[in-house]
Amino acid sequence: MQADIFCRVVDNYGDIGVCWRLARRLAAGRGWDVRLWVDDLASFARIQPGIAPDAPRQALAGVDIVHWSDTPDPALTARDVVIEAFACDPPEAFLQSMQRVHPAWINLEYLSAEAWVESCHGLPSQRPDGLVKHFFFPGFTAATGGLLREPGLSAERDALQSSMDQQNGFLRSLGVSDAVLAHRQDGARTVSLFCYPTAPAGDLVRALAADSRPCVLLAPEGVAPGLEAACHAPGAPLLARLPFVAQPDFDRVLWLSDMNFVRGEDSFIRAAWAARPLVWQIYPQDQNLHLEKLEAWLARYPAPDTAQALIRAWNQPETGQTRAAMTAALAPDAWAAWQDAARTWDASQAAQPDLAENLADFCADLAKKR
Repeated sequence: MQADIFCRVVDNYGDIGVCWRLARRLAAGRGWDVRLWVDDLASFARIQPGIAPDAPRQALAGVDIVHWSDTPDPALTARDVVIEAFACDPPEAFLQSMQRVHPAWINLEYLSAEAWVESCHGLPSQRPDGLVKHFFFPGFTAATGGLLREPGLSAERDALQSSMDQQNGFLRSLGVSDAVLAHRQDGARTVSLFCYPTAPAGDLVRALAADSRPCVLLAPEGVAPGLEAACHAPGAPLLARLPFVAQPDFDRVLWLSDMNFVRGEDSFIRAAWAARPLVWQIYPQDQNLHLEKLEAWLARYPAPDTAQALIRAWNQPETGQTRAAMTAALAPDAWAAWQDAARTWDASQAAQPDLAENLADFCADLAKKR
């Protein structure tokens, strides 16, 4: 298969994060010839070393990467499969070339746990110009497209989680100080934080400071800029700022952390594969529609009530409930139950085919019907 994937970067790193993982999975896992169109190469470069932000075209990891500009190269025409991520329409000239070859056209939708997704997954949409677009929904059940997951991920994760030496060696390579590593070695809880500016990060720090177990807080540069001041309080977590790293290294940060605060779609899925307690800050939408999606996921996530209360509070900072909810979720019995739930959730989702395999099979079936 020869495929084009179109990506407009809206949420800084989440959109390109999903598309880049998918492109590599299809190229390496299924042998597809993949061309990835990206409008914001600067954001792409922050999560993938080797990307040249000013290059009109480049190749990396077996993927042909095209800068999606206002004047795309007219020689780059449609092939077997066209995947538009999150309803970003391909450029008009490319659409015209699609009318000549009628490729399998996929709208890769946003992730949702809502029940209606199952009935809409895979449905066609006939356009007046004769082209047919199919909706492909990532999801948590066998009736959806599944979640992106690489082969061998669990084994690699388990190996890192079982070795403190490997974890500390990796953190040291990211510039983490010996003081932080020693704190972890002495039993400090490791919490990673990747959040939107609206997150009540100060309340989180105060809750961790009040906890009986000391804490190390890992956060990317530029995220929650008030952390430095908050972490100077007595008993506060020991803060380590991390550089933006390539996706496999971001996964390792999640794996070695005892608890992960994540945002958007890509980091949320990766935190689920860490098999550790996670708090998801869902991408905010008008009229609080995102909270309905959050509740749909919480109805499937087997974590205890204390964990669910913390996740709700984290997504509604105006309620001022984060600190109390965090304290309750870290109580020994509640924490143990949450850890068990995280492992159960990981195992149940890993038992299903991943999104790239499902998408490749779906496109192959469409091709047979053409």
